[in-house]
Amino acid sequence: MASMHKSIEVNVPVKVAYNQWTQFEDFPSFMENIVEVSQVDDSHVHWHAEIAGKHKEWDTEIVEQVPDQRIAWRTMAGPENHGIVSFEPVGGDRTRVSVDIEYQPETTMEKVGEMLGMVSSNVEEDLENFRDFIESRGHETGAWRGEIH
Repeated sequence: MASMHKSIEVNVPVKVAYNQWTQFEDFPSFMENIVEVSQVDDSHVHWHAEIAGKHKEWDTEIVEQVPDQRIAWRTMAGPENHGIVSFEPVGGDRTRVSVDIEYQPETTMEKVGEMLGMVSSNVEEDLENFRDFIESRGHETGAWRGEIH
């Protein structure tokens, strides 16, 4: 299993950053390789990505969700991964968004990409795109404030 930790500070209050992150179907707006995300129900999400010209699909289950603090997930079907996105106020209207992911590279190309740091770079770029997306809007596109334990 490979793992990574990335974080970024965004110039919006923690509630705004968290609320936007709960809008999974908006992820293609700021995640480069994500083609489509479908929220099946409160705790299940279907993902479709195109990575290096190859289509991948997987299903995740949200195993913990605490408003303004964290969202944790694990795969149910497809490429194995799990992780946590956490949200921390850092003063004023700034928030630190941190992503911790563990994943299993499947193909030789994915293993080489991992060794070259491509996955880590993609996550870092996605976080930068998230920052630009939410800061340019100044408010979230929606919110889900439920809890999952």
